[in-house]
Amino acid sequence: MSGLHGVRVLVTGGAGFIGSEVVTQLCNDGAHVTVLDNFTSGKIQYLEGVQVRIVKGDVCDESLQDVLRDQEIVFHLAALPFIPDCYMNPSEFFKVNAMGTMNVMWEAIRSESVNKFVHVSSSEVYGTAKHVPMDENHPTLPQSTYAASKLAADRAVFTLHKEHSFPAVIIRPFNSYGPRITQPYIVPEVILQLLQGNRVYLGNADSSRDFTYVSDTARGIVLASVVKEAVGETINIGSGKDVKIRDLVKLTAELLGKDGDVGICYDESRLRPYDVDCLICDYSKANKILGWKPGVLLEEGLINTINWMKNNPVDFKEPFRGWPRVMKKNSDVRSRPS
Repeated sequence: MSGLHGVRVLVTGGAGFIGSEVVTQLCNDGAHVTVLDNFTSGKIQYLEGVQVRIVKGDVCDESLQDVLRDQEIVFHLAALPFIPDCYMNPSEFFKVNAMGTMNVMWEAIRSESVNKFVHVSSSEVYGTAKHVPMDENHPTLPQSTYAASKLAADRAVFTLHKEHSFPAVIIRPFNSYGPRITQPYIVPEVILQLLQGNRVYLGNADSSRDFTYVSDTARGIVLASVVKEAVGETINIGSGKDVKIRDLVKLTAELLGKDGDVGICYDESRLRPYDVDCLICDYSKANKILGWKPGVLLEEGLINTINWMKNNPVDFKEPFRGWPRVMKKNSDVRSRPS
């Protein structure tokens, strides 16, 4: 990709799932990469094989001046990313995702070297689809504290961009999947359960998501840093196709040679209190401005992810058991929010 050879870039959250793929692509393009990560979910082994400077630190640190010194582009991916965790730690999600973003961008503005800020948001800020496919003008109706914190970060980035004439881009990826997993998102969770048996326990098997392979997501993020027309824009990155979770299970089972032997079991404890039913991306703006379109088909991406998980056993924390767990820990809560 032209325009990045020799450029000094900072990637916050660069040891994470999407972040490590962004770092890999940047290094392949000849950029000089610094990674800022506190390694709460990111893994240092995900940076093996690439020449980077690694700084262990937190986006909520009072001063980021040292790590930002002489950087030219900032890719901001650091966040608390796993929605179920936000139910018990809402304040921490806002601290990291909203205030952490404000902190990084403000220090970037104050620096004398940074000339581009790429903020990575989430399709979750839209809530469930009111119309499909979902373009950037879709209403933002977040349905989790995580999504609300990401939307707050988006608005902070946009207003700082306007107030200080500072070049910034907001990228909203839809559901990314692929190797170098850090959290039990739905794709690795389904694969893991199928690797362990013939039953898949789910809360809502009829919800649908737009699954985008991680290398495609990262390519869109990197492109946003070199295309001048992207400045000031919010841009969706997604496959443009929705897949029901039960169909995802069926396809994954087929790829594992278990077709016909797999059952989906309803597990009420896995239901989210205010779940998003449908996400499907309209990526026409990304195509027009960035020249981006998805390149990896779902079956190919799933095969890559399955093979990676077979060779890299993951040890997720205790499986999430949803709102009932919150109810037990908060006896004053009597009903689910609507």
